[in-house]
Amino acid sequence: MSESEIKNTLEAALLAAGRPLPLSDLSQLFEDGRRPSPTDIRAALDALRQDYAGRAVEIQEVHSGFRIQVRRQYAAAVARLWPERPQRYSRALLETLALIAYRQPITRAEIEAVRGVAVNPNIVRTLLERQWIRVVGHRDLPGRPELLGTTRDFLDYFGLQSLDDLPPLAQLRSLGEIDPQFELPVGSVDDAVAEAPDDAASDIGLSAEADSGEADEEASAERRSSGLLAAPADDSD
Repeated sequence: MSESEIKNTLEAALLAAGRPLPLSDLSQLFEDGRRPSPTDIRAALDALRQDYAGRAVEIQEVHSGFRIQVRRQYAAAVARLWPERPQRYSRALLETLALIAYRQPITRAEIEAVRGVAVNPNIVRTLLERQWIRVVGHRDLPGRPELLGTTRDFLDYFGLQSLDDLPPLAQLRSLGEIDPQFELPVGSVDDAVAEAPDDAASDIGLSAEADSGEADEEASAERRSSGLLAAPADDSD
């Protein structure tokens, strides 16, 4: 089978799938006896990347596989196709998600100890409904508190292959300016749950803000928790 045929088949599948496709699924696109090797498939994907250079779409490898997506600089224009713009996530939710990502596995009590305020249950519920976090175990303490960690969907949404690809903590000092679809570097696939250093929270800049403004934001998050942001670039926003 020619490289052109392989490229065209892969391109058609990635456009039609609407989700990331791993190499195993891409391999099943081809008949027995004509099936290219994983090396050939990767070579064809690299060639497609070159074909897309300078265009509005790109091939991105994330934790669950490969996908075709709109380049970041065209996301705002494409978003105008959907007149109802979802609200942005609150700072409180972003801080909670950042703590889980960098210090997992972590309990709600540990999150509260760092942030200095109670964790709004609607924030955790929103993250669970988005399937960005999950319960990964229980701490061996009275009450067996749940340990929270991130998921494959979290990695896919943020364009990551593994937790090692999270941006340096120094880049997250101003959580209020974070765009949940910010660009992140690409690295190697790793299914393991990594735990960040104990001082990660202070590096992120998650100070224990317990003033009235923080309390108002927590209440606001409760009212907005059902639909705060757009879906990932590959399936909606």
